Amino acid sequence: MQPGTLTRPELTAADRCDRCGAAAKVRAVLPSGGELLFCGHHARAHADKLRELEVDVQSGS
Repeated sequence: MQPGTLTRPELTAADRCDRCGAAAKVRAVLPSGGELLFCGHHARAHADKLRELEVDVQSGS
């Protein structure tokens, strides 16, 4: 995953993981412009595939 400068808003407590509904810690912006939100666990579980797809990643604070 490569960190990048995004113009999307910071993640908040209201943002939830698309896989399990836990608090989102990572926003993965796909090359097509879509996005996926992941908790820390699912971000790590999918890290290899996200890197392969050259996804732009924003980590929450």
